Amino acid sequence: MIIKPLGLSNEGDSSFPVCDMRSIHAFLTCGFMLAASAASADSRVFIIANQADGYGIDQCLARGEKCGAHAARSYCQSRDFAQATAYRRVDPDEITGSVPKIAGGICTGAGCHEYVAITCQR
Repeated sequence: MIIKPLGLSNEGDSSFPVCDMRSIHAFLTCGFMLAASAASADSRVFIIANQADGYGIDQCLARGEKCGAHAARSYCQSRDFAQATAYRRVDPDEITGSVPKIAGGICTGAGCHEYVAITCQR
């Protein structure tokens, strides 16, 4: 790099140190990556019982359809998160130890629901 009008040069003996552009670029890239990873790390997955409400919102959430977006966002906002980034039905087998097993494969009790995972982000 040679900048003669300002008297800056990386050739020969210079009393003014000049930073290598690759070093500056690498430093800025690392800074942006750290900031982005810190921002994206502030998310949480909530597992909730997906009970029928008579309006079909339960099916929208379970199927991940667009009609469930408002309910998912409202759920996240009620827990001080800004938005819902994803929502989907969860198999009881995906949840360890917190969902009662269905005896005989027939659901008849109060603990037998579909479950929905809502991912919220700040």
